[in-house]
Amino acid sequence: MSPRFTKSTRGGADAAKVIVVIADVAAVVIVLWILMDLLEANRGNDLVQVVRDVARWLASWSHDLFTFDERWARVVAGYGLAAAVYLVVGHLVAGRLRRH
Repeated sequence: MSPRFTKSTRGGADAAKVIVVIADVAAVVIVLWILMDLLEANRGNDLVQVVRDVARWLASWSHDLFTFDERWARVVAGYGLAAAVYLVVGHLVAGRLRRH
């Protein structure tokens, strides 16, 4: 195997690792916000505000997607969908990079 082939393969694996880490961190932040919201965390707390703001930005396309009557169902469905999409898409893209 030539060094050139090994280097390009390793680069794809490195990129795949970065994508997986980013997708996982995004999903963890969103799930953390879901838990904080459901457990009625103090919204005046700086950590809660940061997690809320980041999760809202990450899930800006889905957080108001559903119109359930119950607020908790809207939060779980809207933000949960975003977390699932980040995980699935991130891992699929990483898998494709590893194969090439």
